[in-house]
Amino acid sequence: MRILAIALFAVPAFAQQFGGAENMAPNIPTPQILVDRMLSVAGVEPSDVVYDLGSGDGRIVITAAQKFGARAVGIELIPALCATARRRVKDLGLEDRVEIVQGSFLHADLKPATVVTMYLLTSSNERLKPNLEKDLKPGVRVVSNDYPIRGWRESRLVMVKTGSAEHRIYLYKMGETR
Repeated sequence: MRILAIALFAVPAFAQQFGGAENMAPNIPTPQILVDRMLSVAGVEPSDVVYDLGSGDGRIVITAAQKFGARAVGIELIPALCATARRRVKDLGLEDRVEIVQGSFLHADLKPATVVTMYLLTSSNERLKPNLEKDLKPGVRVVSNDYPIRGWRESRLVMVKTGSAEHRIYLYKMGETR
């Protein structure tokens, strides 16, 4: 009986730490080495518009603008993280290249993106997949850190070691995912 009670209460507690149905992953900042590698694997260039889904403190969109010269849009649900990211963007003088949007990426218009980055759970990727398929044009690159998009064939899989951890970077190209 004790195990059943733990199981019944553990799942809701785990779900609550994400902050509700719209928040699709815990806030785990992507290490800078992975940020750099994700953007490199995607082949980000100054002509790109990078969308980071669940952008947290803005490190991916800031790096896309600073190191790769791209324009970038971060979409983040948590107001405090948006405020932090907006302050960093302003402090770095990147307001003309980086926009932070507060809201759910499940309702965002992704059509302007040429690159989409994300560090979400596999189940969240599954939930987001119809939006990606609907909004993204052929050739748009989708980069997922650590978690695959089930049912899609990756164009490239890159392994990156950070300390004792090994990460997978999945690159997908729209129009070539099946």
